[in-house]
Amino acid sequence: MMQQILQDMYIEPDLLAELSEEQKQILFYKIREEQVRRWNERESRDPRPDVHKKSHRRGIQWLLGMDGEVWVWVLGEAPGDNPFEDIVEELMKERAMKLAQREAQELRRVKEAEIEQKFRDAMAKEKARFVAEKWREETDDRKAAKQEDRIREKLKKCEEEERQRGEEEIRQMEERRAKELYISLKQEEKRSERDDKEWQEQLRRSKAADEEMKCKARRARDEYKRQSLRAFKKGLVAGLSGLFYKTNLNGMGHNRLHGTVIEHPTLSAEASYSPAAVWIRPPRPSSRESIIRWFKEEQMSRRAGYERSSNSIAPWFHGIISRQESEDLLMNTAEGCFLVRVSERIWGYTLSYRTASSFKHFLIDASADYYSFLGVDQNRHATLADLIDFHKEEVITTSGGELLQDSCRPRSSTADYGGLFL
Repeated sequence: MMQQILQDMYIEPDLLAELSEEQKQILFYKIREEQVRRWNERESRDPRPDVHKKSHRRGIQWLLGMDGEVWVWVLGEAPGDNPFEDIVEELMKERAMKLAQREAQELRRVKEAEIEQKFRDAMAKEKARFVAEKWREETDDRKAAKQEDRIREKLKKCEEEERQRGEEEIRQMEERRAKELYISLKQEEKRSERDDKEWQEQLRRSKAADEEMKCKARRARDEYKRQSLRAFKKGLVAGLSGLFYKTNLNGMGHNRLHGTVIEHPTLSAEASYSPAAVWIRPPRPSSRESIIRWFKEEQMSRRAGYERSSNSIAPWFHGIISRQESEDLLMNTAEGCFLVRVSERIWGYTLSYRTASSFKHFLIDASADYYSFLGVDQNRHATLADLIDFHKEEVITTSGGELLQDSCRPRSSTADYGGLFL
């Protein structure tokens, strides 16, 4: 299964959801390692020509201070600077005044246009009245001209007074508007400070999450290296499937590894199940019936679920049960209690483990001729019982410290194990 995942560089989402956090992190580390290996292999096969470096490149050069470090000027902290708060206050006042001046300038333009139009219309009305009353015909031209000049001066004076009143109104409006804008800018600054605090808190959480993810990845790398080293020391290394071969000698099952013989007692009657036809196993279990067939045809001959030295079913083996059922069984047990159930996601098993506050589930890959935790354990074990006994002395992960202690027994002594042994 692990080889297939690394070959495809893909793991199905529902299978990924079955993995614990440690399994996920180590699996991602392995995938990344495989990507790097493929890249290096491709580079060695098809090396690219060296890129000639340019002798003349543009760059930047920092201005250095007397201490030799990059010179930095912090506004409000340099000698002779006003305090930063005063600088900000002055800048806000200046900004508010400029905004108010722009608004007043626009208002002046509109007001001036209104005044000019108003007195232009008034002058036109007076001229029309002169024409209507025929003043120029009743008086001499000079008297009429003087009368017209007086009226023009009067209108001009009224226009000037109107303009002064408008200017005073605009000035008052400008002062009032500058205060309003200043208050608005102060409020905006407070909102900005609140937003900045919220942003800083989000940034802090994001950094903490990133740091936690880095720690998990670092632990995954360390765990991967630890498991690899431990597997090497134990002699259980990659390629184990090619070193194992099975024989039957005087009714005894033998697994041979590097010249060492591990003997098992005579298999039970159920273990001698022989299929009537050749069955080609699909990549993933498709039904409960296919799981039962796989177990009977491939696992019973390897004594999966049995005690190491007897024909009794191991107390930790529960057959086909769901994740929820396993957690219900482990609910009132102590930390370190565990059980093994047949997985419905892969050709293998799931080890369900009771922690101090919750549960962990580790997938055990049994698709080849050995047993190994998917994505976590580099050790490859000849039997399922070997894997269980090994982790009664060795933790599954250093970060979690999962050490198998007490077996969680089935609730009923007459359990059918999901039909595996019928």
